[in-house]
Amino acid sequence: MKRLLLLPIIALVLAACTPGGAQEKKAADARGGPPAAVPVTAIAVAPRAVPVSFEAVGRTEGSREVQVRARVAGIVEQQLYNEGDTVKAGAPLFRIERAPYEIELAQARASLAQEVARRDLAQQEYERLKGLADRRAISQKEADQAASQQRQSVAAVQMAQARVRQAELNLSYTEVNAPIAGITGRALQSIGTLVQPNNDSALLTTLTRGDPIWVRFGLSEAEYSRLRGSKGIEVKVELADGSAYPQAGKVNFAGSTVDAATGTVQMRAELPNAKLALLPGQYVRVQVIAGTQQAIVVPQTAVMQNEGGRYVWIIENQKAIQRQIRAGNWLGADWVVLDGLKAGDQVIIDNLVRLRPGAPVQVRKAG
Repeated sequence: MKRLLLLPIIALVLAACTPGGAQEKKAADARGGPPAAVPVTAIAVAPRAVPVSFEAVGRTEGSREVQVRARVAGIVEQQLYNEGDTVKAGAPLFRIERAPYEIELAQARASLAQEVARRDLAQQEYERLKGLADRRAISQKEADQAASQQRQSVAAVQMAQARVRQAELNLSYTEVNAPIAGITGRALQSIGTLVQPNNDSALLTTLTRGDPIWVRFGLSEAEYSRLRGSKGIEVKVELADGSAYPQAGKVNFAGSTVDAATGTVQMRAELPNAKLALLPGQYVRVQVIAGTQQAIVVPQTAVMQNEGGRYVWIIENQKAIQRQIRAGNWLGADWVVLDGLKAGDQVIIDNLVRLRPGAPVQVRKAG
């Protein structure tokens, strides 16, 4: 019976002495030892010159936008342009019926001729009576009455001349011309419509100058204060599809007050637009660049966020440490760090999900 009990004990002792048992013991010891170092790539950061830039959402508008209106009443007889065409200044757009204004001009010219005849007669009468008055052949009162009649006739001629000019002007208004060069809008009144200059029917179409084009946007009060006084401010535009507009512009207007509703200062930039790639009314992303500043830049992939804000992992004593930062704007694939890092800090840029505060790391330099 004792022999039977000793056999299992001997078997356990022999198993512990075998090579396989030693490996299991070694693995167990490893599991209970310090954690393995995480291989990471790190970069040593240092301040460098980066552009001082601000981003905003803007909307394009024509550098000149004009409403074309009828200035006399009448029936629209002709539309002399195709909607959406580019026209030159002075190009005819509409024609309003001319006959009533031609008649009015003829009447005004006839009235002028009558007044000229009366003036000439009054002038002759005045000269004749003036001579008689000098010889005391008539009373001075009659001579004064003739002089007054002569002056009234001169004034009547001037008034008749003004009526002729007004009639000529009204007749010229029957041809509606483009006040500026630009792109025409759709016709708002059809042929045969009676238009009146003192109501909504007077608006015939619109004209927009698209080259150069303007972009309106707003900056916060803090951003505007940093921008104020800067020289050589450059404005770049990014289209809705993410592509960059090839030409930069410049600021041509900055508001003098802060909008109480939005807390922003309204600004406007002017950009060349010879090929009309930008159309009025488009929403675009605006980047305002005003000189450079010294700042630390890290890859965007190195920046993470938690309830405390944005942070990066840095290396201290071969261990991973979280460092809270204050981030600025994006700069390509990088992020400008305004506060939280100093020159020489080693920022980890990969294997971030495996890191824990105080975890040992095995560092390799970024290529």
